Amino acid sequence: GRREQETLSFIRENLEKSDQLTKGMVSILSSFESRLMQLENSIIPVHKQTENLQRLQENVDKTLSCMDHVISYYHVAKDTDKIIREGPTGRLDEYLACIAKIQKAVDYFQDNNPDSPELNTVKGRFEKGKELLEAEFRSLLTRYSKPVPPILILDAISVDDELEVQEEVVLEHLPEAVLQDIICIASWLVEYGRNQDFMNVYFQIRSNQLDRSIKGLKDHFRKNSASSGVLYSPAVQTKRKDTPTKKVPKRPGTIRKAQNLLKQYSQHGLDGKKGGSNLTPLEGKDDVLDIEIDSYIHCISAFVKLAQSEYALLTEIIPEHHQKKTFDSLIQEALDNLMLEGDNIVSAARRAIMRHDYSAVLTIFPILRHLKMSKSEFDATLQGTAASTKNKLPALITSMETIGAKALEEFADSIKNDPDKEYNMPKDGTVHELTSNAILFLQQLLDFHETAGAMLASQVLLTLTLFVFFPETSSSVSSYTSEFSKRLLSTYICKVLGNLQLNLLSKSKVYEDSALSAIFLHNNYNYILKSLEKIHAGPQVSDGASVGEAENQGGGEVPKEEGANIHYDPWFGLPGRNTHHNAGQVHLCVVAEVWPRENQGQGPNQADGGEGVLWRSHLPGAEWVANG
Repeated sequence: GRREQETLSFIRENLEKSDQLTKGMVSILSSFESRLMQLENSIIPVHKQTENLQRLQENVDKTLSCMDHVISYYHVAKDTDKIIREGPTGRLDEYLACIAKIQKAVDYFQDNNPDSPELNTVKGRFEKGKELLEAEFRSLLTRYSKPVPPILILDAISVDDELEVQEEVVLEHLPEAVLQDIICIASWLVEYGRNQDFMNVYFQIRSNQLDRSIKGLKDHFRKNSASSGVLYSPAVQTKRKDTPTKKVPKRPGTIRKAQNLLKQYSQHGLDGKKGGSNLTPLEGKDDVLDIEIDSYIHCISAFVKLAQSEYALLTEIIPEHHQKKTFDSLIQEALDNLMLEGDNIVSAARRAIMRHDYSAVLTIFPILRHLKMSKSEFDATLQGTAASTKNKLPALITSMETIGAKALEEFADSIKNDPDKEYNMPKDGTVHELTSNAILFLQQLLDFHETAGAMLASQVLLTLTLFVFFPETSSSVSSYTSEFSKRLLSTYICKVLGNLQLNLLSKSKVYEDSALSAIFLHNNYNYILKSLEKIHAGPQVSDGASVGEAENQGGGEVPKEEGANIHYDPWFGLPGRNTHHNAGQVHLCVVAEVWPRENQGQGPNQADGGEGVLWRSHLPGAEWVANG
């Protein structure tokens, strides 16, 4: 028992202590809670007041910031005045930043205070800035738009036959830094300028530059051609020839000089008296004309290259939906000048033809050939322009074909109707001026046989003969047209020869001596035959060769007997006669029909690019230069 009593007593004491500790803890917690509540009641109002003060502070800061922002708009005009007045030259980025500030001020006053006098101030400053930007655009274009150097243009349009892939010559119109400034200004004017005046400024300045480039090339070409004669027209480069063979290019001037030399010889008889022709050769004038022709052909090629280059430049500066219209306006002046020059050439040829100077049509051939060769590139370059612009070149081509075909027909008629005048007849029966001029004209015509054939085919009335000459042709439009052109040219040559033969027969009757009349016909027929054989590389018939040999070698079918009757195609209106002269004329017609078709496979001494051949007739006292 006693131990248990002690244990129980110990437990009781501990319980009492625990109760005391519990009561003390409860008392402390109660006191802490009371104090905490008092503290909370004191802090919360302070916190709320502080929060309100902070909000007020933020509002004040925002108000001050807005005030500063608004006040800055009132100061924009003053702050940007100096930079705007001095202009954007040399500091475009800074200038555009100033204009951006002015634009914001304008927007602010329009939205918040449209009646404010400051709105008019900043609007005026903005317009001033825009005007100076437009002036800078004009100034940069004017200052740096220089005519393309003629040598660079010639490099761009020339062709190097030895290179399989032609090197592209880049025409840099503006320095890169200047170009970037112009692009930047143009972009700003499109977005903020709200007008298209700068596009008009652009095409006017670049149009003038394009025209000056072409005129500079023309002047350069004239000077160099006059001094050295080394520049060749791109129309007669290898890639642009009617006959695709590797030959030395021949300038159109060679044709005219040979013709004038022949005329000069033919105008003076053996007695020293001048003949009846009114075609006085003017070598100096013809040299100038040769240069004009070559210059014009160069300028056509230059226009295409320069126009392509201008369009590439324009696409970087002008908005896309305005590019075609601006380009159309840009090229008008240069294109109109070229077309006017072409019209003047046609008019000059027309006036010459009215004076019966049919050699003038030869000035049209190299130009017409080049225009037709360039037409596809022309059309591609002018794609998207107005119809009136695209129709200018075809109209010029049509005009040249019309006047050319007219000249050819009138020339054939003039051969037939050349008057029989005793004073104009060679005293000793040598070759008549009419014969030499007619043959030379045909020789020159074949230098441009495809162009001449197409010229004849272009006339609507001539197409009526289509089914008469070759109804079997129906493979394709291109071969059909080409074959038609060749047949027309062959027919035309035969017509000229037929007219010439009729006229020579008539002229031979002027001689009272029948022997002299026969000699006259023999000399003229022989001259014609030799000339044709020289050109188409046909058989070389000697003076003593029989007619049968001549015809068999030339591809004709003429009886070998000297006295056999010869029947002629009624197309030529030639009567049948038992003479060597008529047999020779049959051969001439055979040669003439083969001539244009065989011309494409010639050697270096044949048509369309051969060297000039100097040869002397077997006739005494006559020396002829033929351009074979």
